[in-house]
Amino acid sequence: MSSLPSMLMGLFFIVMIGLYFLPSIIAYKRRHRNFAALLALNILLGWTVLGWVCSLVWSLLKQNSSQQGVASA
Repeated sequence: MSSLPSMLMGLFFIVMIGLYFLPSIIAYKRRHRNFAALLALNILLGWTVLGWVCSLVWSLLKQNSSQQGVASA
């Protein structure tokens, strides 16, 4: 019976790590062009609430493709 609390603790840490890296996971899934910079921001400043929110917002921003600005002739 004593293994249940340790299993719950392990599950809790896995969920928290997933939440911590949620902005990076979203950026990876969306193939964000600045994924490396976003990952660095998430790792280095994600522990602060402001750094985590900034990386989350950045991962959710719509990306402009390089060809959108080119007018077709």
